[in-house]
Amino acid sequence: MKQQWTLIFALVFALIIAVFSVVNVESVPVDYVFGTAQFPLIMVILGSALAGGLTAALFGTIRIVRQSRQIRALQKELQALKAAAQEPELPSDPTAAVSSGANPAEAPQQETGPQNVTDQNPRE
Repeated sequence: MKQQWTLIFALVFALIIAVFSVVNVESVPVDYVFGTAQFPLIMVILGSALAGGLTAALFGTIRIVRQSRQIRALQKELQALKAAAQEPELPSDPTAAVSSGANPAEAPQQETGPQNVTDQNPRE
C-alpha cells in the first residue's frame, strides 16, 4: 500500500513539474561562478528537478546499502549466539571430577573451619 501512495505522489509531482515547465518556455539567464548562459526556463526547471531526484536517490541508496550491511552483520552475530547457546555447558572445574574419578554431584562436602576471626575466641 505504501508503494502505491509513493507512486501516486511521484506521478502527481511529475505532472505538476511538467505543467509548470510547459507554461514557462521563455529564455532566462543562468549565472554560474565562471560565467552566464541563456537557457529556456523549461530546461532549467527540468534539470533542477532531475538533479534533485538524483540526489535523493543517491542518499536513499547509500542508506539502504548501510542498512543491508548492518542487517547482515546482525544476522551473523545472531547465528553465532544461537550456536553458542546450543553448545552443552562444561563443568566449572572439569579436572576435579576427572582426578577423583567420581561424579562431582556425589562428592562429599568438606567442612571448613570458622570463616570469620571473630568466631574464634582464644580466651575460652
